[in-house]
Amino acid sequence: MNPSTKDWRPQRIEPGTRFRAPRGAAIAGIIFSVLLITSLLLLRQSVPVVHSEAGAWLREKSSTVSVAVSLVPFAGIAFLWFIGVLRDRLGDHEDRFFATVFMGSGLLFLAMFFAAAAFVGGIVIAYGIDFDRLVGSATFTVARAVAYEIMNVYAVRMAAVFTIATCTLALRTGFVSRWIAFIGYAAALALLFAGRHIDWIVLVFPLWVLLLSLHILFDNFGVSPKAGASDSDRKGNA
Repeated sequence: MNPSTKDWRPQRIEPGTRFRAPRGAAIAGIIFSVLLITSLLLLRQSVPVVHSEAGAWLREKSSTVSVAVSLVPFAGIAFLWFIGVLRDRLGDHEDRFFATVFMGSGLLFLAMFFAAAAFVGGIVIAYGIDFDRLVGSATFTVARAVAYEIMNVYAVRMAAVFTIATCTLALRTGFVSRWIAFIGYAAALALLFAGRHIDWIVLVFPLWVLLLSLHILFDNFGVSPKAGASDSDRKGNA
């Protein structure tokens, strides 16, 4: 092979090599977690969990629900930044399989998260246009059920897959401590098997991302980004 040709194969990670995730990922993860937790808490406090409820909450809580829904796009932007910064730091050391699972599950979670929020936002808008016909109607029941299914059944499972992929990368590269990865595996199992049965289970994902982000931030505390990035570069150039 021509020496000038770049080797496309993933680099081998030497035993004992440890990488630091960048501070940008920590900051984006914290912003995402805070915004998502705030949005979910506002929704849970405003919308009753009883599916047979006809929509009386719209009369008093529609403005609160609108605030919760308006936070969703900003949480999504922060989550995309979180994924991008992590992939940029670990790109040379992740194989194609984990790159696909990590990115694919993260984007699917985000798409379903947006879809569920759009259904809830649509309910609020429809209520403002014709509140007498919406409350108790079949349209309201279907829209609410679809939003619930998307978030609590499908999105949480994509969040579980994303968590598993992130934890596996953490164990392979050591960019965070192993105990963070083990907590993530436990959180992923809860998300996989308890999504439909526990209404608050979706909070497990942003709480774990918050824990991961805080760990990354404190792990980089007092270390300049250039110094943190040079740990692996020195080994690769040796």
